[in-house]
Amino acid sequence: MPDILRKLGQNPSQVIDDLGFAPTLFDNPDNRITLAERGRLLECCGKVSGCPHFGLLIGQQDGLDQLGIVGLLARHAPDVGTALQRLIRHFHLQAQGVEIGLAVDGGRALFSYSIAEEGVTGLDQVGDGAVAAQFNIMHELCGPDFRALAAWFVRPAPKNLKPYRDFFQIRLQFDASIYGLEFSSSWLTRRLPSTDEALAQLIAEKLSVLESQTAEDLSENVRRLMQTALAFNHVDAHQIASMLGLHVRTYHRRLHNDGTSHRELLDQTRMALAFRLLEYSSKDIAEISTLLGYAEARSFIRAFKRWTATTPARWRRQQTI
Repeated sequence: MPDILRKLGQNPSQVIDDLGFAPTLFDNPDNRITLAERGRLLECCGKVSGCPHFGLLIGQQDGLDQLGIVGLLARHAPDVGTALQRLIRHFHLQAQGVEIGLAVDGGRALFSYSIAEEGVTGLDQVGDGAVAAQFNIMHELCGPDFRALAAWFVRPAPKNLKPYRDFFQIRLQFDASIYGLEFSSSWLTRRLPSTDEALAQLIAEKLSVLESQTAEDLSENVRRLMQTALAFNHVDAHQIASMLGLHVRTYHRRLHNDGTSHRELLDQTRMALAFRLLEYSSKDIAEISTLLGYAEARSFIRAFKRWTATTPARWRRQQTI
């Protein structure tokens, strides 16, 4: 971030100080900030520098190296699919408030990124950077011949598309249901050239210790999977149970023991995505209802009234007041 600010003619120390952050923020790569602070920082840097695609520039510098020990474990997976599953499984150790996922629909795959934390500013900047980082990660894993199909953005299309076209050189899908990178599922079987199983085992043992210090929440895992699976409408109980490696009866039983159900979690996931799409995308109500997996707009409107006691259109207007 300081390097990019300098290239844009700004004094990084002055910008960081004006925003109320410690001047030593970037002195140590192990320094951590919250997702809300990251969003505010990216948004403010974009405004100060006059660069509306500041987050995209940040994401272009990111890749597996920025994911620490989790990224290192992915590098030593036997194939791309396993590498992505390792990232998804352990990503919460690297970043909180965001979730990544992988959905496969025949010959298409979607490596997704969603923001689970509410009230975060600078979502456009955060999301742009995340998709750019995913693009870099896939190139690192697959090699220089990797070709994606499309980059997905929840945000409406920006006025200046050139920086996005220059970097991705693929189809850009704005007003999407989720941030992510779409590519042929055949890339998932690509073998990685530099696998070190012994090192991977040591890393996995270290991560197991870290994982043991955090309780696994099945409901949160299900919501994370549902956000990605909705992109291809693969959200029935059998499909989600399969993604978790559970028999569907075991899946229902464990959710029941947690005091919830598949239907309830799907309802919560749809509600959260509906709020996000209504506020940050320009899609109309019919398009949003389709993205959320409703057969018709009337079903979505009824559900939205149940959640909020108002209509989607009225709720959206209130957000702009």
